[in-house]
Amino acid sequence: MQTVERYPDGVFCWVDLSTPDPEGAKAFYAGLFGWEAEDRPIDFGGVYTMLQLGGKNVAGLGEMQPELKAQGVPAFWSSYVKHDDIEAIAAKMVAAGGTLTFAPMDVMDSGRMLVGTDATGTPFGVWQPTGHIGAQLVNLPNTLVWNELQTRQPDAAKAFYEAVFGWTSAADENGYVTFAANGRMQAGMITMDENWGPEVPHNWSVYFMVEDVAAKAALAEQLGGTILVPPTPAGQMGIFAVVQDPQGGVFNVMSFNGPVDPPPGYDRA
Repeated sequence: MQTVERYPDGVFCWVDLSTPDPEGAKAFYAGLFGWEAEDRPIDFGGVYTMLQLGGKNVAGLGEMQPELKAQGVPAFWSSYVKHDDIEAIAAKMVAAGGTLTFAPMDVMDSGRMLVGTDATGTPFGVWQPTGHIGAQLVNLPNTLVWNELQTRQPDAAKAFYEAVFGWTSAADENGYVTFAANGRMQAGMITMDENWGPEVPHNWSVYFMVEDVAAKAALAEQLGGTILVPPTPAGQMGIFAVVQDPQGGVFNVMSFNGPVDPPPGYDRA
């Protein structure tokens, strides 16, 4: 099994779930993906849960902030871009029209983190690792394989990420945009149309790789989840489905018709 030891700058390295019901979420994702939960105390109280496969970190989980829970906000997934100079990225985000929800801060001895929005209001995080590199397993069954920006303002979003992270972009014949960091294709962007209701905000959507989308969708329903988009072809790439967990967290499962890129650090000849 290929374990990631270090992420290049500008590449998504971590996703975590903020949920009003951590125990319910742990049970759902354990049943769906086989993830094990390791609770770790945090210095300002509470716990942060590492979700793991075979003892390797694949994602995180934390209890939603009380004020959001009181407002009835559903669970949500967050995506984090790795960078070794988080202070410089914070300055670039503001200069490019973004905002800082949480300025760079230390997270115990694990690293430094910021949370903000891009120029269109889409939230995301940046992670500067020390003790915690991010996901140790990616691009494998039951792990993160893709991050996708869903936005109604693609031109503004593209300009923001080019300015902040130096991403380059390319569009296919259907208008789907892929982002590359230092030549590594690592994220996508889709323009939201009438298929997205006005209540759906701009977001970074997460994709988990599976071997059988139909079987996973059926299992998600058995575990109390909801299928928002049934198994659907994704062009020539494969098949995907959109799933909502019992606490409202939305994510994608996807199988591929061919091999996927190796994890970072394993794509060198």
